[in-house]
Amino acid sequence: MTVTDALLAPVLAADPRRPLITFYDDATGERLEFSGETLANWIAKTANFLRDECDVEPGMRVAVLLPAHWQTAVALLGAWWNGAVVTADPAGADVALADAEHLDAAGAADLVVGFSLDAFGRPLAELPADAVDYASEVRLHGDVFAPSSPVPGGAPALDDATVDDVVGTARRRAAELGYDAGSRVLSVADWPLDLASPDRRAGLVDGLLAVLAAGGSLVQVRHPDPAALDRKAEVEKATLVSL
Repeated sequence: MTVTDALLAPVLAADPRRPLITFYDDATGERLEFSGETLANWIAKTANFLRDECDVEPGMRVAVLLPAHWQTAVALLGAWWNGAVVTADPAGADVALADAEHLDAAGAADLVVGFSLDAFGRPLAELPADAVDYASEVRLHGDVFAPSSPVPGGAPALDDATVDDVVGTARRRAAELGYDAGSRVLSVADWPLDLASPDRRAGLVDGLLAVLAAGGSLVQVRHPDPAALDRKAEVEKATLVSL
């Protein structure tokens, strides 16, 4: 079972129409909300895109050079649904998924996929000639995905961490943090992929994966306006604010 199946399937079985991720960017004024069902469609499109356009297969390395963003959640879960090994290091990676800030570093991978992160799906400006634009291509792919082959729990999923490691850590942290299906977590944390340091582990696991593992919902704020956070937490009925 892939990381995506383990974390997403229980959410969809419980209540697929309940909000799963609400995304704010205080610098642009964006607010986007995704139910489990809608997010699963985007994850499936991304998984199909990675397999059909980028030739991603189980065991291949996919570097994710993206900020904490709803499209990053989709990218991670789409890569994991293919059985890919997610990494923060583009050197030697088969594919790198990168925003404009990280395009130069992403060039160390065999193939670069550029993410504009634009709310209206506009393509990334000044994309290298040999790179692929995510926003332009992903919508062409189907919103139902089936892995090409089974992915065992002992397969690597995040650098040296296996599928079972990632899922087990997410579930354990959900229990330790008191997350459950009623949790609505407002977070401004980034999602670093380097799990070697416990301090860095908190971002990805506590900020995203543990919320999914608990069946809760996430309000993720990029470029947060500190003066607006209390009001945002009240409006969104957040049960926990993670700064």
